[in-house]
Amino acid sequence: MPFIPAHVIADEVRKGRRSARATVDLALVALAEKDPALNAFTFVDEASARAQADAVDACVARSDDPGALAGVPLAVKDLEGVAGWPLTNGSRAYAGNIAARDSVQVARLRAAGAVIIGKTNTPEFGYKGYTENALHGVTRNPWNTALTPGGSSGGSAAAVAAGIVPLATASDGGGSIRIPASFCGIYGIKPTNGRIPMADDGYPHWATHSSRGPVSRNVRDAARYLDVVAGPHPDDLHALDAPSGAYEAAVLAGAPRLRRVAWSRDFGYAAVDAEVAARAREAAARLAAALGAELVEAHPGFVDPMPTWYALGAPGDAALVASMTAAQRALLEPGFLRFAESANEISGVQYAQALQERHRLNRTMTRFFGEYDLLLSPVVAAKPFKAEGPPPMVIDGKETGPAGFIPFTFPFNVTGHPAASVPAGRDSGGMPVGLQIVGPRFADALVLQASAAYEATGPWAFPD
Repeated sequence: MPFIPAHVIADEVRKGRRSARATVDLALVALAEKDPALNAFTFVDEASARAQADAVDACVARSDDPGALAGVPLAVKDLEGVAGWPLTNGSRAYAGNIAARDSVQVARLRAAGAVIIGKTNTPEFGYKGYTENALHGVTRNPWNTALTPGGSSGGSAAAVAAGIVPLATASDGGGSIRIPASFCGIYGIKPTNGRIPMADDGYPHWATHSSRGPVSRNVRDAARYLDVVAGPHPDDLHALDAPSGAYEAAVLAGAPRLRRVAWSRDFGYAAVDAEVAARAREAAARLAAALGAELVEAHPGFVDPMPTWYALGAPGDAALVASMTAAQRALLEPGFLRFAESANEISGVQYAQALQERHRLNRTMTRFFGEYDLLLSPVVAAKPFKAEGPPPMVIDGKETGPAGFIPFTFPFNVTGHPAASVPAGRDSGGMPVGLQIVGPRFADALVLQASAAYEATGPWAFPD
């Protein structure tokens, strides 16, 4: 729904002041007008969306409460299931796959009255930080369609930034919520790992790293989303408890008064575009002032954990490829196949060593957060690049690898800390830059409060 917050839509629908059907019809009009230039959606079911909206309106007419997201048009990233809809994972190998059931997150959103209108694009199995695949093509940034919205939740972020839907599901195994939120100038939060259950069929092959969460145009909508979907599920061995209704209440309670927050330009090892760093540093200063806190330059104190991230995450993709038929493997994109099959060289001892390193990294961050309330950094080290890729291999005059543009996000998938991207302004080309806010483990409410305090320092701009 263009430019109307999800919480406003839901509250008005619940009170009978707004029609869910009319709201969804407007979202479908926006989709028809804007998505041809973006390719954010891989599947849309208008009849289902209207039927869902009619059911919400009927519930209100009976004086029943349809839920905290009543009538809110919602898009779902094509890495999780919506019953009866395609679940392709952005891969030709899964082109004919149909989800047998809703994911737990989708089921909870649906039960809260959200109206699911379609699925959004992602790179094949979400393996990279920009959104294109051989099945559904390239997704483009609403600010400049020649450039990428980021990934892997690029379709969701583009749909929200363009004003097609106010909320969309996303997931983050190495930055896949925060990267596109930064590139598209919207809000995205990766909760503490386990806060939203990953209770799908079979073992989630990025279980140690991946978190589900929202992308939105404001912090309060994301907080309400988390209130709906967070909490344990018996099928998820890593799921955490969640305080009931606490996240939106925390945002509404106002800015916390903090003592010291840390700013790190490069974590002590990353190459960073100078303009990106400057915009993020300015935003960090505004946030510290809003929190009444001292801003201190400090690195978190670890070396580049990319080898640990890969050793723990990529074997799941290797197992996924091993489970496929020869015909399916022949349809995989070469980049994904290389990413997955290289993990076959990781031994059981190396995997155990990576788990130990993960433990050490977490203890390092525990000590760090004993000194600082939050850690602030850029979200992405580079500006948005061509929609088709590849990512830049040279940043600030330094050669980097293909993942060199995302040095700030994946460490907190390894450790599981909550982290958010807030809009930090725009670069000289008019493209958004993001500020990352990282909090202690389990302090999701604090990250949301800090995000809202920053949001209150000035309005966020969105593409026309």
